[in-house]
Amino acid sequence: MAKIISVANQKGGVGKTTTSVNIAAGLAYLNQKVLLVDFDAQGNATQGLGCYAPKYSVTYSVYDLIMDQSTFDQTVQHLKEPPLDLLPATIDLAGADLQMSEYKTGRERFLKKHLDAVRDQYDYIIIDCPPSLGLLNTNALTASDTVIIPVQCEYYALEGLTQLLSTIRLVNKLFNNKLKIEGVLLTMFDAHTNLSKEVSAEVRKYFKEIVYKTHIPRTVRFAEAPSRGESIFQYDVRGEGSKAYAAVVREILAANERSR
Repeated sequence: MAKIISVANQKGGVGKTTTSVNIAAGLAYLNQKVLLVDFDAQGNATQGLGCYAPKYSVTYSVYDLIMDQSTFDQTVQHLKEPPLDLLPATIDLAGADLQMSEYKTGRERFLKKHLDAVRDQYDYIIIDCPPSLGLLNTNALTASDTVIIPVQCEYYALEGLTQLLSTIRLVNKLFNNKLKIEGVLLTMFDAHTNLSKEVSAEVRKYFKEIVYKTHIPRTVRFAEAPSRGESIFQYDVRGEGSKAYAAVVREILAANERSR
């Protein structure tokens, strides 16, 4: 049965989609059966994996699925590189918050219903959450077992995290009492600056042992890879970015083995 992990931070520009795509890809390349859910109306994870290329036909998106306008089999895209499945997102998802708010009950479980139906088919389901706190994020957290929180090694790194942690606690209390924090991932780390080192120390002091040992370096390769519709493992397999995400994936797998 799949472990469902949301990658969440309501602050934009922290490497959330980059983390979602490359953790999913890294797990897939290690022979795990992976489903990546693009739950952001910007569709960056979908585009970053080349799913809008001519070889793919995106007739239905995750919006259609959660609104019961398509089936899972109609919606899912089976990618060869990286070897994973994808529930793609389109701009239609932007209206889902408003539509879901019209439901008085059950609106927090739209996504959970559909993922629970297929979780036996996968080892991991990774959800790329939108950079905001609303019903889409609540749906993702309600459907998840754990949350990965990317935190950039820059000024105001912890800004807004209090609100995210409050949301996680609220979802844990009201909708999903099994929800836990999988880990905190330091992103955009620049070893040449004191700022990155100071922020890293601050985050590790605040979150302690749940911070991953591996940090993700700042590199232009992460910006270049999506323009090619590739994960970092396809675009720059020997680069520092690939090595870092491979190490994070190994940490995730090791932690999951220990928890079994």
